[in-house]
This record gives sequence, structure tokens and C-alpha cells, in this order.
Amino acid sequence: MIAFVSGTVAQVSLTGAVIEVGGVGLELMCTPSTLATLRAGQPATLPSSLVVREDSLTLFGFVDEDEKATFELVQTASGVGPKLAQAMLAVLSPDDLRSAVAGDDVKTLTRVPGIGQKVAQRIILELKDRLGVVAGGGASRVGAPAAAAPWRDQVHQGLVGLGWSTKEAEKAVDAVAPTANGNPDVGVLMRAALQTLSKA
Repeated sequence: MIAFVSGTVAQVSLTGAVIEVGGVGLELMCTPSTLATLRAGQPATLPSSLVVREDSLTLFGFVDEDEKATFELVQTASGVGPKLAQAMLAVLSPDDLRSAVAGDDVKTLTRVPGIGQKVAQRIILELKDRLGVVAGGGASRVGAPAAAAPWRDQVHQGLVGLGWSTKEAEKAVDAVAPTANGNPDVGVLMRAALQTLSKA
């Protein structure tokens, strides 16, 4: 088990980051809001979760321990794997997820690509007494502001990576662009874009 990764950020891509630890580059899959906190050449420490499959070893990185714990817990629900768990955290903060599950809010859960009504109901049923209560610190997990130019590409690629078509992603990016004043926060814009798509 790799509990966390600490080192220098060697590379930030649209879906993950490479952290150099003792001369070895470790690739971590991350949500857009986590990636928005990272800068190449800067030190970083990310709580991590290693997912072992017969044909792969995949390391997931998180902005904090709460996000990591939520990622691991939601996978205990039937039919929820690491990819869907990461998609849930790309759309909803841990506190948003707790609120949705505690309040039987199927509509909020179905905003996540890959979660239909039946899956949402099953997640609520299986996790209702296990996710905990809302801590009230949901906003604190959102990443640091990203540079003005790259946010469009980050949000667009994030949406495509979550299963939306290129055309749908472009429309969603255009829809949230007016709210990206000053230093846009990729995590916030990503969630806004997903909300736009879920209403379409």
C-alpha cells in the first residue's frame, strides 16, 4: 500500500500527474480539481490509493485525506470501480456526495457520467450509514486557481475523459466560460460544466 507520494511535480497532464520521488517518476491519476493545485517543478504531497488489477497497477492521487477516504469507501458499493469513483469525485466534493447520499438525492448522483437511477439508488442504499456526516469544509478541497489560458483545455479534456463527446464538451466549456473571470478554478468550472451537461 502506498499511503502518499511526496516529491517534485515533474509533469501535469489532463488526467494525471507525474511526481518524481528519489529519481523515480510515479504517475498518479487525479481529478481536475486536484490537478489544478499542482505546478511542474514545485514540491507536492498527495495522499494516494493503489488499485491492483490482474493486468495493471494504477495509482490515484488526491488533494486531501478526506477525498482519498471517500474514493476508497464508495468502491465498496456494488458496481462502483475506481474509474467511476474518480468520476464521482470529479463532479461532487466529498461533502456534496455525503449530502446527496444522506438526503436520498438520486438526481445529484445521476449527474455523474456512468451513474443511472438504479445505480444511484444502490449507492444510497449501500453507503447511507457509512459515508459519515457533512464536515462543512467542502469548499476547502477545491484546487488553487489555474492559469487563465489552460483551463478550457483542462475542463474539455476532463469531460471527454469522463465519457462526453468532443462536441458536448465544447458546448459545456462555452457555457461556463462567462463565469471564468480573473483566475478560474478548474475544479469549480468542471463541476459547473457537468451540471450544464446534465441539464441538456
